[in-house]
Amino acid sequence: MKTEVLNDIKKTETEYQSVISTAQEEKKKRRAQAELEADTLVTKAQSNAEQYKKLKLEEARHQAALKHADIIKEGNQRSAALSEKGKRNLSKAVQLLVSRFKEQLHVGA
Repeated sequence: MKTEVLNDIKKTETEYQSVISTAQEEKKKRRAQAELEADTLVTKAQSNAEQYKKLKLEEARHQAALKHADIIKEGNQRSAALSEKGKRNLSKAVQLLVSRFKEQLHVGA
């Protein structure tokens, strides 16, 4: 009877050791899976952040290009307006210059 009880105790102890060992292996496996999943999530988040950064930089470049084009267009319009105004006043300016030149000739003579 004692021997049977001792054998049962040993058997139960061996079973518990096996259950504990299995649980520890499962714990390690789940931890490794969790770490892998966490690494995957971090990598995905970094990739998303990089894509977002590239998108925002591209948007900023596009906005800068549009603003640059507007500035150039406005400058060209101003230049054309000044040129047109100058052309309209060109004959008056030439007449004024010639008359002053004639005045200077007559004063000097």
